[in-house]
Amino acid sequence: MGNLLRILERRGLLHDATPGLADRLERGPVAGYVGFDPTADSLHVGNLLPVMALVWLQRTGGRPIALVGGGTGLVGDPSGKRDERPMLSADLVARNAAAIERQLAKFLDFSGPAAARLHNNLEWLGGLSLLEFLRDTGKHFTVNYMLQKDSVKSRMDTGISFTEFSYMLVQAYDFWHLFTTAGCELQLGGSDQWGNITAGVELIGRREGRQAHGAVVPLLTTSSGAKFGKSEAGNIWLDPAKTSPYRFYQFWLNTEDGDVARLLRIFTTLPLDEIEAIATEHGSDPSKRIGQRRLAGDVTERVHGRATTERVIGASAVLFGQASLVEADRETLAIVAAEVPCVAVARSRIDGGIGIVEALTETGLAASKADARRGIQAGGFSINGTRVGAAERTIQPADLLADRFVALQKGKKSYAFLEVT
Repeated sequence: MGNLLRILERRGLLHDATPGLADRLERGPVAGYVGFDPTADSLHVGNLLPVMALVWLQRTGGRPIALVGGGTGLVGDPSGKRDERPMLSADLVARNAAAIERQLAKFLDFSGPAAARLHNNLEWLGGLSLLEFLRDTGKHFTVNYMLQKDSVKSRMDTGISFTEFSYMLVQAYDFWHLFTTAGCELQLGGSDQWGNITAGVELIGRREGRQAHGAVVPLLTTSSGAKFGKSEAGNIWLDPAKTSPYRFYQFWLNTEDGDVARLLRIFTTLPLDEIEAIATEHGSDPSKRIGQRRLAGDVTERVHGRATTERVIGASAVLFGQASLVEADRETLAIVAAEVPCVAVARSRIDGGIGIVEALTETGLAASKADARRGIQAGGFSINGTRVGAAERTIQPADLLADRFVALQKGKKSYAFLEVT
């Protein structure tokens, strides 16, 4: 356990920790928890920093606890927020909490001597009376103490409701509850949670006369200064219905060269000497994107599984002209079709023969029939990787890939698919 802080620091996963934590870890295993906000039905890649802290806690012998905020999600955390968040229904929060629990199981081992545990704080907050909360928790905090916390101070100009103002105390109660019922001595989280975490440490000290601890991971930005985890389309989610496995893989594959080694340390469990070797190999020829491929493959496999990752890599090779369309299997072609314009067509139309000019205009690869004819004459269009030689060409059943798809291409990079229904 004594190695935990050194591992987190060397891997770029430690921003701050309470005094005495290193000494406590030297004495033996601890249980530690991270809280997850259930205002969405999926985690996103920005949530993975504290998740990886839990992974290393477990790997060094500690017991990780993932706390889904089914109760605190009904209150709303003001940390890092400029405005009051809309209140969600209890049913929606419960559904979101269940989805997040399933995703966390891909990172933590729920068996063995240090088996991870999942809790939903609605279990104990749901039946907590207001008078009991004010008597046993509220009396230990002054308003002045709470006003000094950044999560509250930053909202004083724009306004903060009593609901969100009291969030700090509710999270402190969570820490106290887990301390007394599950022996949890450590809370982990993002650096924006430092005020909430130390409030929990304070509450445990006052109510139990014992020492608890907190540690926070940094808020991550890229080499260009952008907030990590965002794309032009918004958050990169772990749920494949919100961010496809292909786009998830591409997000990591597009990592800037200057960030590759750092993200390998943070988001994978590869040994540091191996990461150093990857970084050295990557630096000798960055155009091969060796580091990005290793990073993208490792994280995507953990989140979406090996089979899906292999097909995503295959689909990427197809779209970037590094693999043959006709050799791809049905699942790989389906991934490609989901990432390019795809038009559904009845099998009867294929059986009767669809004119290539018609197909090019329907899929949007050509702006008009005249544009399609000019492009064909210039040799700019292809079917399944084979150049179209005449505007009279028709698409027949023999052109179907995996008996389902026809790949149309303009130039080297623009694709569209026909999919038989």
